[in-house]
Amino acid sequence: MELPVLNAAPPAAPSGGCTSHACGSTDDQMGHLPEHIRQKVYNHPCYSEQAHHYFARMHVAVAPACNIQCNYCNRKYDCANESRPGVVSEVMSPDQAVKKVMAVAATIPQMTVLGIAGPGDPLANPERTFETFRQLSEKAPDIKLCVSTNGLTLPDCVDELAKHNIDHVTITINCVDPDVGAKIYPWIFWKNRRIRGREAAEILIAQQQMGLEMLSERGILVKVNSVMIPGVNDAHLVEVSKIVKAKGAFLHNVMPLIAEAEHGTYYGVMGQRGPTHEELQQLQDQCAGDMNMMRHCRQCRADAVGLLGEDRGQEFTLDKIEAMEIDYAAAMVKRAEVHAQIEQELSLKQQARTAQAELAALQAQSPLAASARPVLMAVATKGGGVINEHFGHAAEFLIYEASGHGVRFIGHRKTTPYCEGGDTCGDGESALDQTLRVLKGCEVVLCSKIGYEPWQPLEAAGIAPNGEHAMEAIEEAVAAVYEEMRVAGKLDLPVAEQKVA
Repeated sequence: MELPVLNAAPPAAPSGGCTSHACGSTDDQMGHLPEHIRQKVYNHPCYSEQAHHYFARMHVAVAPACNIQCNYCNRKYDCANESRPGVVSEVMSPDQAVKKVMAVAATIPQMTVLGIAGPGDPLANPERTFETFRQLSEKAPDIKLCVSTNGLTLPDCVDELAKHNIDHVTITINCVDPDVGAKIYPWIFWKNRRIRGREAAEILIAQQQMGLEMLSERGILVKVNSVMIPGVNDAHLVEVSKIVKAKGAFLHNVMPLIAEAEHGTYYGVMGQRGPTHEELQQLQDQCAGDMNMMRHCRQCRADAVGLLGEDRGQEFTLDKIEAMEIDYAAAMVKRAEVHAQIEQELSLKQQARTAQAELAALQAQSPLAASARPVLMAVATKGGGVINEHFGHAAEFLIYEASGHGVRFIGHRKTTPYCEGGDTCGDGESALDQTLRVLKGCEVVLCSKIGYEPWQPLEAAGIAPNGEHAMEAIEEAVAAVYEEMRVAGKLDLPVAEQKVA
């Protein structure tokens, strides 16, 4: 049976390219990119802001060993309760990983991307990593293959990556200054020796930069991840962004340090704090002038499955996939149908965003636009680019900024759902207090439905609950609420002081 071709062409980009200082990787902001890059990016949920609403990804945990130690990392190989990089429920063999990928692709037709990201470093486990890629290239040629690495052995692996058609690579680069690196990396294992301190950081940085340049020369797209560590590398990451862009990186993902003590990392135990939402946004905006910024990263587990923001990994444990019989040729037909539907929807939304951008450009020339202050709004969504989540069920909120220049995505903020389900919510006082803290700085929260209990605390915190735009496209609803605020004269008033617990 001849397999159908998936994702033949991305939705057309608007004319005029990207003019916003806040350009990220959204489809309507990729008009300035060459067509061959747009082809690689538009349905990749980790590289395209729009794609992450529609397309799914998965990671397979075939790489347990690591050749460096990071002060923010503590790998766990049998944990189902934490959601952060380096954590997996079970480490698999390449054969098991390939069967799992095909089972997921058959069950979740929106899945377009397979990545190997740990729980150690994939390139410190080259045999396991490349055997997995070799089999998938033969058995599931429609799936994009990606790898995430610390970069220490990257230069030695570039030829092999190109051989297996790996055209997306993520390198974690936290510094370009060895003195900064010495505070982040206790040691590296290099040429059969454990090397510490500044010397270790020098070697790692040199290897990362060499690998980045080699990948760029091969036409392989590179995303750079950087962990923002307040007081350690936060002031340094603007320089990192400039340098990696100059060497050919396509996208920069500045992520917040995860430093809860219960995770057992060095930074967590020593009390190193992570950045606030405001600090992270400010740094991302500073870097955005020099580099396309990724703002929708969820810092996924090394065995994550599903849309960004969800994890369906427990549906595909080893015992479950061993019992599955997979007709991948038939699954490909279904996948082609689903992808065609998504592409049609994306094309229609692209047209709407283009019209909205043109209108925003006209409005931005008005004196009213200059005087109207920006407003942060939180959105509860299950995916699909629409407002379709109950306030009390939300485990995270997407944050958008509306202004006279249009609507832009800022990031996401995780919380604990306080509603246990059903038509009414429990008191959930502590969880609601946490959500109020998470939503600090937002003036509106958009959701499909909201119960009576949280309404008054939200208003008391200066956050207007809004359930009037259920099932509407997020950016259109945010723009509509902003216009309502403008007409009501609320944009002329100073931001109310946040009253959060």
